[in-house]
Amino acid sequence: MRFIATTTTSLCWLFLLQKSAFAAVQNIDILYVKLHAEISAEPLLLKQPADNKTLAGAKLAIEDSNTTGRFLKQHYQLNVVVDDTTNGLIDQLTAALAVDDTPGVVLIDVPESAFSAISKVVLNSGALVMNISSREDALRQSQCAEKMLHTVPSRAMLADAMTQYLMSRRWREWFLVSGNSDGDKAFANALQRSAKRFGAKIVEQKQWSFDSDLRRVAQKEIPLFTQHDDYDVVVVADEQHLFDKYFPGNTWLPRPVVGTEGLVPTGWHWTLEQWGATQLQNRFYSQFAREMTESDYAAWLAVRAISEAVTRTKSTASDVLYDYLLSDSFELAAFKGRKLSFRAWNGQLRQPIPLVHPNGLTALLPLEGYMHPVTDLDTLGYDKPEVRCNMAK
Repeated sequence: MRFIATTTTSLCWLFLLQKSAFAAVQNIDILYVKLHAEISAEPLLLKQPADNKTLAGAKLAIEDSNTTGRFLKQHYQLNVVVDDTTNGLIDQLTAALAVDDTPGVVLIDVPESAFSAISKVVLNSGALVMNISSREDALRQSQCAEKMLHTVPSRAMLADAMTQYLMSRRWREWFLVSGNSDGDKAFANALQRSAKRFGAKIVEQKQWSFDSDLRRVAQKEIPLFTQHDDYDVVVVADEQHLFDKYFPGNTWLPRPVVGTEGLVPTGWHWTLEQWGATQLQNRFYSQFAREMTESDYAAWLAVRAISEAVTRTKSTASDVLYDYLLSDSFELAAFKGRKLSFRAWNGQLRQPIPLVHPNGLTALLPLEGYMHPVTDLDTLGYDKPEVRCNMAK
């Protein structure tokens, strides 16, 4: 009897192991929506943008998620929907969302002018929106939407990070230059808000409206344009980089240039190396033969956040994932020295912001000394009392 009992026990364990080995794999499909951005108005692009910008970060995150997913019987797949027009993309997206009755997760990588129309289609389907491209502050301050989360930093976050550093250097008086695109004006507004918030003073503000080729006349035009009695720093808001690259070294007074050129606040940069970041940088470079950009990193964050939520909840339902991602239980390790989490009041991912120059890291914000009742990461961007929208579940 003793022998039989032992044999029966062994057979039971063998059966359970075999059952586990052949258990159904949990498939997690993530939809990536891409609208080809408008071609820059810049007369000469000396450095062409990568064809797989942003998408490469999502692909690497899928690979990372499947590395651990094999042990958990999880398989992640990225389905890509791409088009050249908003209407064409909406048609493709509507068809893709209709294939599966279960709402899933959609990564949206489109210009800000098309974001509202595209996100509306996704939200109406019940799927979870991961914004990996739009920095628009209104999406975090007055137009928040249930089941919309943001892994790309807002303009307010970037402006606050930069301002904290400028104030630490006592560069309080700014000469602000902005372009005339909607993005440039929005970033200039974010900079004005941040200056008021932290006590800086904009002593002069001008809009760059020249259409001359600065490659030949920068040394003549920019000193005259930046004439003023005194200022500590020149702050430039030129998101398309049509003129900002010509400002360093050409200003009327010998002053540092910051903003979209010179010292730049960004979500990610190739010079980050601490907290295991070098490992991520090397894996990305090995696979795509280029540096990881902040757009790639935003997409990587989105997929990894979903992977973490699926692992913890054992669910692929968008409602379950959304609730968990906004809960206090969610934390994401993301090579920035801090555990990242989403703000429950507007869906923005809290994260440190690197301040960089082209070949190095200058600072990682927020700086020590900027206090907050919950976390100093909430000193960057819109805090809860400043948000006018409702993220009720």
